[in-house]
Amino acid sequence: MNSEEKEITYTTRNSYSTLNRLTEHTKNVWFVCHGMGYLSRYFLRYFKHLNAEENYIIAPQAPSKYYIQPKMHVGANWLTRDNTESGMHNILNYFDAVFEAENIPENKNLIVLGYSQGVSVAMRYLVKRQLQCSQLVLHSGGIPKELTAKDFEYLSKDTKVKLIYGTEDEYLDAERIAQESQRAEELFSKRLKILPFEGKHVVNVDYINDLV
Repeated sequence: MNSEEKEITYTTRNSYSTLNRLTEHTKNVWFVCHGMGYLSRYFLRYFKHLNAEENYIIAPQAPSKYYIQPKMHVGANWLTRDNTESGMHNILNYFDAVFEAENIPENKNLIVLGYSQGVSVAMRYLVKRQLQCSQLVLHSGGIPKELTAKDFEYLSKDTKVKLIYGTEDEYLDAERIAQESQRAEELFSKRLKILPFEGKHVVNVDYINDLV
């Protein structure tokens, strides 16, 4: 058997979802990366209580869709352990296209939020593109192992970082929580604020509403 894995480059299409309108009255533009099993249009519901005039939300869509048992709902995921580097390269190009299409004015506050699996792609994109933001929100997800404090030195001194997690998160035991908290402190030092809450692996809408 003489098998070989080859690679090609081709053009693809993907959707993304937005909530509210980007106008001269918009103060905050959110770039929010959903977790595994979500679709971007449904992830937007966690941001519907924000002031619609002041907040414009952009939710990119993870490219790999699949059926979730037993009700066969459709979900999606960003990356797996297989061909992670190639997959992340595709996501970088996709995020670039979203930002180009949205053409966000520089006078808006950019808030980058990753939830669960969305944390890793959001952080990698920031670093790869040296993207400035007013807030970086890491919600119930893991920090990529390859990232270091030096990777984030480019951020403005005014950039705030929030680490949010549920104390009863079924995917984060006490040891993992301690590890992720320590990693976040190593990366972001004094700009970091840790926000635990009593709850499981769920999006904390109250904390989201309090971010602005």
